[in-house]
Amino acid sequence: MQQVIQQTEGRMKKTVEATATKLSHVQTGRATSALLDQVTVNYYGSKSPLNQVGTVTTPEPRLLVIQPWDKTLIKEIEKAIALSDLGLSTSNDGNVIRILVPELTTERRTELTKVVRKLAEEGRVAIRNIRRDANDAIKKLEGAEMGAAGRKSRGRSGDKKSGRAEADPVQQLTDTYINQINQLTEAKEAELLET
Repeated sequence: MQQVIQQTEGRMKKTVEATATKLSHVQTGRATSALLDQVTVNYYGSKSPLNQVGTVTTPEPRLLVIQPWDKTLIKEIEKAIALSDLGLSTSNDGNVIRILVPELTTERRTELTKVVRKLAEEGRVAIRNIRRDANDAIKKLEGAEMGAAGRKSRGRSGDKKSGRAEADPVQQLTDTYINQINQLTEAKEAELLET
């Protein structure tokens, strides 16, 4: 059973990390290199993440600067950013690409808040699904133990109660990781509203 709990915790941690990554890609009107994490550039016939073909920096709160390691990639990088649905426009001076992150309108902030809440709910649902899987695995283990114990000694009345008590760690993990997702969501919403 301890193995089931450890596996459950590992899966829940990964879910929170994935949710945090998705939330970091939501534009907040502030420049962050995470905005460009999903952009892939055609680099000599293969798709490469933008951060593997150049350096992305944020010298100012609303400015991103991309310095490609190979200057011939400037057009490909601009094309990749234009094709992404980030809504960012680029300018270059032949050496670096500059992206001015536009200030968010009130309507856009409202839309992005809905996106953040949707991503958070997807994370919470994933955590609950992991909880269900863990509880099912524990029930199977208990059933196997009950079958073996039932053959040795006819029915023990305390087994069902102890099964419920042992399932509590799964609920505690669920509460902990859902709370982490809620904290990430609140922080992202605050970030959206403050800019």
